[in-house]
Amino acid sequence: MRIADRWFERRVISDEITLLWEPHVVPLMRCNIWHVRGKKRDLMIDTGMGISSLLEAAQDLLDKPVTAVATHTHTDHVGGHHEFSQCLVHRAEAAKLTDPPAGDNTLFLSDFGAKYVEMLQRAGYPCKLDEALITSLPYEGYDIHSFHVKPAPTTFVVDEGDVVDIGNRQFEVLHLPGHSPGSMGLWEQKTGTLFSGDCVYDGPLLDELSDSNIGDYIASMKKLRELPVQIVHAGHDPSFGKERLHELIDAYLKRRDQ
Repeated sequence: MRIADRWFERRVISDEITLLWEPHVVPLMRCNIWHVRGKKRDLMIDTGMGISSLLEAAQDLLDKPVTAVATHTHTDHVGGHHEFSQCLVHRAEAAKLTDPPAGDNTLFLSDFGAKYVEMLQRAGYPCKLDEALITSLPYEGYDIHSFHVKPAPTTFVVDEGDVVDIGNRQFEVLHLPGHSPGSMGLWEQKTGTLFSGDCVYDGPLLDELSDSNIGDYIASMKKLRELPVQIVHAGHDPSFGKERLHELIDAYLKRRDQ
């Protein structure tokens, strides 16, 4: 593999929100990393794979205390959490943040098995069994076989209805199980802004993972459909508005109803 010029890219969304992502991670695992600037503290909503230092790459954005939020604890969302002294996670997955599953310590799809890859293909991801999860190396000498998810502190354990206050913005915790037991979103009612994690994004949704539950997923989708959303910043793929949110939810519910 070639060596990447830099591991992270970024885009300024507004004065308070910056999107970061890992272009050399395959789309399946390329999560959106959202830096939200607050008056009292900042949020880093999800942290990517942890292959290269997010803290170093985002250093110019971080001028106050930062809380790393885990919308859920799948590898592609919490790989960089160990770099932050304050981490926030839903109660249902707090144990996985401090003690990551050993089975997640791989960058090769073949380690997950053929049935897992077939499930991803059915969902809409054009992946192959012999595919690596990265297309470049972060630096010369990086050992792709040494990848592992590092434990992170569970400083803040939250439940449905808890409020994450960063001074000028307050986000309500929405428990959105289905993709995983502790999947959650952050909802700011006054602006209609939702950080949805992997409950909903504008791409192939995954509800047949080992820790997924389709019944819970259906309930979470119905819950989101009732929100007066203006903008959704999701765990993968581009942001979207209320109309697209309803299209994605309705398509999912129709598919599962059948």
